[in-house]
Amino acid sequence: MILVIKISGEGLSENNEKYTESILASISEQIKILLKEGHQIALMIGGGNLFRGKELAGVLGIARTTADYIGILATVQNALVLRDYLESTNISVRVSSAIAMPQVCEEYIPKRVARHMEKGRVVIFAGGIGLPYFSTDTCAAQRALEINADLLIMAKNDVSGIYSADPKKDTSAKFIKEITASQAIKLNLNVADLAAMGLAKESGLTIKIIPTDKIDDALNPDIGSIIKPE
Repeated sequence: MILVIKISGEGLSENNEKYTESILASISEQIKILLKEGHQIALMIGGGNLFRGKELAGVLGIARTTADYIGILATVQNALVLRDYLESTNISVRVSSAIAMPQVCEEYIPKRVARHMEKGRVVIFAGGIGLPYFSTDTCAAQRALEINADLLIMAKNDVSGIYSADPKKDTSAKFIKEITASQAIKLNLNVADLAAMGLAKESGLTIKIIPTDKIDDALNPDIGSIIKPE
């Protein structure tokens, strides 16, 4: 299967660190398992552990678009860190950036990405889609559609799947095993960016929400929650 796995920037660390080696090691081992099973893997990485554009927008005279571009650059930094770490564990990796940076990574070209994945290389998408106002959730959905992925996996920290409310704040929150994108949007469930779910709904893309420590078991029907296009 062709799998796109979205990992938030915060998913690379814990305890307010920028990066935690034990977590990077866990991600590496899980990706190795999926590769050995014959899956083609692409990763979409966020930048929240380094910078969030919304936090700077309007401060110090910085425009929202500028703040978002700084956030986009944070995703490139994370992609380079993750690339080198994965390569140190003998995983072949390429970074594909929506913003041209030929000195440090490849420019995003869908057919080139597909070729890398066919050869067993992991591709890390960096730079979002190269535009402000788009979250990496939406970018992950966009890239998954462009490379004809079979499934978009969103790995979340400390979340086992979808709930009717925040289980940390509401003890009556119910676990939701399966839901349609339309229902998730209507209920305003905070599991993925609304634009990402809307794109998935319109284009027939299935999304699975799983814990970050269950990436290798993402295809297990007993793990996580499914958002179906309809």
